[in-house]
Amino acid sequence: MPPTTTPLTPLSALRISKHLIPSHNLLPNSSLTSKPLIIYHAAFSPPDSASPAAIESHLLNVGVVTPQWRYTMYDTTHFHSTTHEVLCVAAGRAKLCFGGEHNPGRVEPVVKKGDVIVVPAGVAHRLLEDKDPDPFLMVGSYPNGKNWDMCYGKIDGEYDPDSVKALPWFSKDPIYGDEGPVLSA
Repeated sequence: MPPTTTPLTPLSALRISKHLIPSHNLLPNSSLTSKPLIIYHAAFSPPDSASPAAIESHLLNVGVVTPQWRYTMYDTTHFHSTTHEVLCVAAGRAKLCFGGEHNPGRVEPVVKKGDVIVVPAGVAHRLLEDKDPDPFLMVGSYPNGKNWDMCYGKIDGEYDPDSVKALPWFSKDPIYGDEGPVLSA
């Protein structure tokens, strides 16, 4: 694991959730990459250590992804066909939807400050409900050299399925480096 000043939950104590989400209508979800949505619960611990600047510094030190924005999650279902996404919760608590709100196989977790979500390309996601007085804030990051697009699953031919299938998976964990949950996905 790379040196860091941001405290992390030790891998031996990290609780994770993995979800393979079936395609639904024009939302490909896990069907193209066969990679699960992964939630690292309280990866940044204590959560007070998870300021946006500390998260960005940690991600840059690990060197797998590049932080590109600080924002909430859009409340419109969307997915990315050009890259995987790493979302680090920097403030608040929110209920999210992965897979599309009408998909019987969807996942609707409540995430909070300190959590990390690895979203494979093609997995639809949206904000359902901000659950705290503090606004929900994430640091959004993408594998080095990748840029994100916005697909909504409303029109056929919106993305190239073969390009999504061809995207390389992580060779190092974006949070833990040489070890970590993403490597066994």
